[in-house]
Amino acid sequence: MKRTLTVACTLLGSAWACAARAQNPSPMDIRACTAIESDAQRLACYDHATGRVNLPAPRKRTDEGTMPSVFGHDLHARAVVDQAKPAVAAPLSLLDSRWELSPEAKLGTFNVRGYKPVYVLPVFATSNQNASPHSPNPLNTVTTPQQLQNIEGKFQLSLKTKLWQGVFGDAGDLWLGYTQSSRWQVYNSRISRPFRETDYEPEAMLVFDTHYDVFGWDGRLLGIGIDHQSNGRSNPLSRSWNRVVADVGFERDGWTLMLRPWWRIPEGGPDDNNPDVSDYIGRGQMQIVREWGGQEFSLLLRHSLRGGSRSHGAAQFSWSFPMAGNLRGYVELFKGYGESLIDYNHNATYLGLGVSLLDWY
Repeated sequence: MKRTLTVACTLLGSAWACAARAQNPSPMDIRACTAIESDAQRLACYDHATGRVNLPAPRKRTDEGTMPSVFGHDLHARAVVDQAKPAVAAPLSLLDSRWELSPEAKLGTFNVRGYKPVYVLPVFATSNQNASPHSPNPLNTVTTPQQLQNIEGKFQLSLKTKLWQGVFGDAGDLWLGYTQSSRWQVYNSRISRPFRETDYEPEAMLVFDTHYDVFGWDGRLLGIGIDHQSNGRSNPLSRSWNRVVADVGFERDGWTLMLRPWWRIPEGGPDDNNPDVSDYIGRGQMQIVREWGGQEFSLLLRHSLRGGSRSHGAAQFSWSFPMAGNLRGYVELFKGYGESLIDYNHNATYLGLGVSLLDWY
């Protein structure tokens, strides 16, 4: 079957004809291999990619008149490999390498990928630790202050995998993501070094490859999904909420911009642990990422999108830089509300120092 498919692709004279027939295509471009986090899967990708005679040519942008469709899936608009002079593949952009947006970046399903930063911060410090978490719900208000230290540790694990490639023919990929972040009172021997807060965040996202221009920014990603976040604790420390989220991604040379508005799914009643969470953690966020000289800078801004006494928000700046191999230094500075779910209505400044293995997207 594989030989028949290869012969058919050769007769058609187009690598894209082969990709269109494969429901779960193999890696078609060595550039896409760099985005795989698993060593074994990445090696298999390289082996497959280097065995091809010609690599797919990079797709041309709309300013060259070859991609009139917003979603860029018109077969007549795709670039064709010049059999006489194989094209030199251009590097994938940050969004393309992390979300497999373009056809040449597709790697199929169930490859474990990085999502949000994966890091360990031995130092995560604040001058205003939240010893008495509270909520408008009386069942979720701590009455006896906890004996917490201002310096603790923090670590985060965040992964995603593609569950379904090509949900609507050759458009739309369904991703599953999971993020877990923990704040650990590791230096607090007085109370047996407990985990102060661990937030669990599974989500599902339907992601589309887009192509349009807004003030010089290339609109590359459009997504819609559902997000659950909770800390898995009992009252009075229980916190949770569910959201419908949208993702809109833009990029230009060395820059990535992500807009993420959301709508909280109402709960109401005595089971709502944090009824005013949207007025503190917010109703949307904007994140801008800058890659420069092997370093990565990120600024994330959130706001409640309300005025007066309901106006709250937060800002987070992170910086990662090369250290040794895949190990990178990582610095995180947070100011505002909602550094974690237990602190959703607590205003504080946090500084974290440590190392990371994966950065944004």
